[in-house]
Amino acid sequence: MVNRSVLRKLSNQELEVYLQEGNRFVPEAVQVAFEILQERGRIFSEQEKTAVQQLIQYKKEAEEAKINAEKEIWQDYITEDPNAVKLFPRELIFIISLLLGTIPGSILLGLNFIKLKKYGPAILTFIFGCIFFTVQYFAVPFMYRNNIQRVFTYRKSPELLIGAAGALILFVFWVLFTPKKLPYRAASYIFPGIISFIMLALIVTNYQGWFSSYFLVSFAK
Repeated sequence: MVNRSVLRKLSNQELEVYLQEGNRFVPEAVQVAFEILQERGRIFSEQEKTAVQQLIQYKKEAEEAKINAEKEIWQDYITEDPNAVKLFPRELIFIISLLLGTIPGSILLGLNFIKLKKYGPAILTFIFGCIFFTVQYFAVPFMYRNNIQRVFTYRKSPELLIGAAGALILFVFWVLFTPKKLPYRAASYIFPGIISFIMLALIVTNYQGWFSSYFLVSFAK
């Protein structure tokens, strides 16, 4: 939000800069500067008024285009088009990563990258899944030992916090390494179901104590 009182402290010469083409000020600031100059007796010709309004409109359109572009970056382009490539859905990977950890999530996302011939991101994703598993294993007990869990509610436990961080990082990997605006079909859920079942069995049994830092295990605490 533009602070009109701040702009009122500027000189006429400084306010004139707001009306020049190519300035970096937001459209609201340009409008306020224009109004203040008029209040101070600055006379604008019809041509100058038109130029100012066009500048404001241009800035508004540029802002809207920027917002739309940012939305498109994070938008999921899943489709029913039979010609589109088949990938494991983004939301599915996020949910699996949140509940079951980054290992199954990184496997699914890494396989997506391999299908898209993004071998570097695939390797990075596989490595991240394994490294984050180790980080999670030590981070959650550390938070409990240092009584950091006292600041968390039931729904915001350390296990959930760390799990959400891993899922979010994989989500960012998808956005960064998947081609922009790529339409894709949802691949079969059979493999995600199998890997999720195996991971769930390991978590429930807490195999050798490896998964004590996982969100699902925290329910039994």
